[in-house]
Amino acid sequence: MKKLLTIKMPLLCFAAVVLNSCLGVSADITIKADGSGKIALEYRVSQALESLGRLDGNEKMPAIPAGRTDFERTVSRIPGLKLSHYSSKDVRNASGGSDLVTSAALDFTDTGALLAFLDSTGSRAVMVQEGQGTLLRLNLLDPSGGVSNPDLLSLLKEISNGYEFTISFNLPKNAGITTLPASVPAARIVSSGTKASFSVSIGDLLSLKDGLAMEVRW
Repeated sequence: MKKLLTIKMPLLCFAAVVLNSCLGVSADITIKADGSGKIALEYRVSQALESLGRLDGNEKMPAIPAGRTDFERTVSRIPGLKLSHYSSKDVRNASGGSDLVTSAALDFTDTGALLAFLDSTGSRAVMVQEGQGTLLRLNLLDPSGGVSNPDLLSLLKEISNGYEFTISFNLPKNAGITTLPASVPAARIVSSGTKASFSVSIGDLLSLKDGLAMEVRW
């Protein structure tokens, strides 16, 4: 299993770490007609998983999730981005153990700030105009991001039971989500008016061999 690392990176790079570390993460993105909006994040890591990640002599490394300082550093590098909320607490999970749950909210003044937060490299998050509409393409998982070892995959699925990856959008016009590949086992895609969401268990996500990209249109 990969070591637990402090997250000091854009959201989609963070998601790549999440998807390879058996975390639950939820991102709710609101984009207004003028391009401004808000990102609400919640992510969790099992304290049991944190302990497992420290078995390889990694005790002195800070564990994820990221602290408030990491968010503040990110905000300071991106014009038009502001941290409006941060909290972290321990909560009991479904298996009777405890999770460290972090919540954060960020306001952005334009889509440039949103894209820079999602991915400053421009390779994982791209927004383009399509006629009268808009397309946002997100590369969530590289083709090499899945777990090929069946024994390791079985263990990770067991550890990540109950954890999900969810991303949702509130948009100024009717919205829709498609994925590449077109069929993602056990994923749930919901589109209703100006709202659209994608959700899948971390275990099923780790099983993907062909990567995962998402296209949001409105």
